[in-house]
This record gives sequence, structure tokens and C-alpha cells, in this order.
Amino acid sequence: MFSTLKTLITGANARAEEQLRDQFSIELIDQKIREADGNLRAAKITLASLIQRQRGEARQISTLKSRCADLVARATEALEAGRKDLAQSAASAIVEMENELTLRKETHDRLEARILQLRQSLEAANRRILDLKQGAITARATRREQQIQSRLNQDLQAGQNPLEEAEGLIARVLQQDDPFEKGQILREIDNRLDNSDVAQNLADAGFGAPERSTAAEVLQRLRRTQ
Repeated sequence: MFSTLKTLITGANARAEEQLRDQFSIELIDQKIREADGNLRAAKITLASLIQRQRGEARQISTLKSRCADLVARATEALEAGRKDLAQSAASAIVEMENELTLRKETHDRLEARILQLRQSLEAANRRILDLKQGAITARATRREQQIQSRLNQDLQAGQNPLEEAEGLIARVLQQDDPFEKGQILREIDNRLDNSDVAQNLADAGFGAPERSTAAEVLQRLRRTQ
């Protein structure tokens, strides 16, 4: 029983963690990119330090070579002059410098190998970070589209959404009675009730003087004035 409960709790925690990661995925992506940028900066600093040490070793090697060559020339001259004591002292110094030169060359070569390896790692990391940043831009755009689509789906699925409200208002406006037409109908009703339209109907039929002006009458007056 306890094993089953433990399994259920573990599963619930895993689902909660997945939901949390999904909800804050963009924030997590940005944080991971910041961490990667920080690691890249630290690696660059390390590379700069290695290059500086390598250049220092290269300068020391160059100096030692020059000193060795100078001492060899001087020791040769001392031997030719019969000063074996000075030549012996110079030989001891030359041995020490050659041993130091060997160690410094080994150090220089190790630094060069580490620098080459770190450069390659930095270039690969930089490319991956650039890809991550581009991916983050795409992820943000996708998340915005998903949010917009989700809100739109909610509106469409809701019982009373803005689209339906707008459609309903338009329908109500179109279904309302025309007040101008209603006024004309009321006047017609009043005219029939008081028989005021009978004389007008006779006048329109050509019996008696017209009760009101017509367009034909106005045109006739205009022609007479010309």
C-alpha cells in the first residue's frame, strides 16, 4: 500500500512539474540562455588567460634562446683564448638555460593544445547559443499565437462571445421598424379616417383641381416661363 501511495505521489509530482515547466517554458528558456551566456563568458576569460600565459612563455623562450646563443659565442671565444675556467662557468649556465628552455617549450606546447581545444569548444558553444536564441524567438512567437488562438477558441466556445453579441446587435438593428415608413403609414391611416384622401384621389384621376403640386405641373410652369 505504501509503495502504491509513493508511486502515485511521485507521478503527481512529475505531472505538476511538467505542467509548471510548460507554463513557464519561455522563462526557463531565457534563464538557460543566460546561464549558457555566463558560462561562455567565463570560458572566454579562461581562454584569454591561457593565451596570455602562452605568449609569456613564448617571450621567455625567445629570451632564453638569445641568452644561450650569446653564452655559446662567449664560451667559444674563452676556449680559444685559453680561459677554460670561464668557458666551464658559461657551459654550466648554458646547461641550466637549455633545461629551462626545454621545460618552457613543453609548457608552451601544452598551453597551445589547451588553447586549441578551448577555442573549438567556445566556437561550438557560441553556435549553439545563437541557435538557442533564434529558437527562443520562434518559441515566443509560437506561444503568442497559441495564446491568441486559445482566447479565440474560448470566445467561439462560450455561450455569449463578442462575435455572437455583435451579430445579435446587427440583427436587432436590421429587424427594427423604419420610423419614417411608420410615419407615412400613420398619415395614410389618418387620411382615410377623415376622408381627406378622397379629394386627392379624384384630383389625381383628373377630376377637379389638384390638391397638391406634382412634378409634371412644375415642369409645365417652367416651360411657360421660357
